Amino acid sequence: MVKFLLWLILLVLCWPLALLALLLYPLVWLVLLPFRLVGIAVGGVFEFLKALILLPARLLRGAA
Repeated sequence: MVKFLLWLILLVLCWPLALLALLLYPLVWLVLLPFRLVGIAVGGVFEFLKALILLPARLLRGAA
């Protein structure tokens, strides 16, 4: 909702810039999508490595 209100203010103050932002937002989102997917994959690999490294400690600790 806040983004929409900011866009409306931009539309009133500078409508060409607001229309340009409205047209470019989906393109920028599409360009950044692969980077988000890579970030999710890298985060998953780090979580897996963390679980793998901490596995012996969890096994030695026993059932909680």
